[in-house]
Amino acid sequence: MQWKPNTTVAAIAEQDGRFLLVEESINSKLVFNQPAGHLEQGETLIEAIKREVMEETAWEFEPESLVGVYLYPNPHQADITYLRFCFYGQCIKEHKGQTLDEGIVRAAWLTIDEIEKEHVRMRSPLVTHCINDYINGKRYPLDLIHHSVNSE
Repeated sequence: MQWKPNTTVAAIAEQDGRFLLVEESINSKLVFNQPAGHLEQGETLIEAIKREVMEETAWEFEPESLVGVYLYPNPHQADITYLRFCFYGQCIKEHKGQTLDEGIVRAAWLTIDEIEKEHVRMRSPLVTHCINDYINGKRYPLDLIHHSVNSE
């Protein structure tokens, strides 16, 4: 049997020295995460990240670069591993009043100091890992990603 990781996307958006995170309820605990979620069937990675940011934060997101690709085994479920594509981009328009995804309490813009102070509330180590990679200048062009078109 072939093993398949769960493909996810995550977004880093920075405005005025603050990073866009979501505060969400996971197993009755409030944690912070990047706007993130699963790639859906038939979707491109770019479509997925735009959709996830909108659903979780009510912001339109325009990806500009790929920060990195991360393989992360879930420490709480040995049979689940995530393959995360983390994008950097701009939030271009907020849709105030939009209902957020179930479990999302709010979108929050936090400084790096606030993120460091809240490190125990990060959903996974990937949150700060991705932000640190972004801060350290990791950016790869979006044309690194190819979406093949089925021409039958």
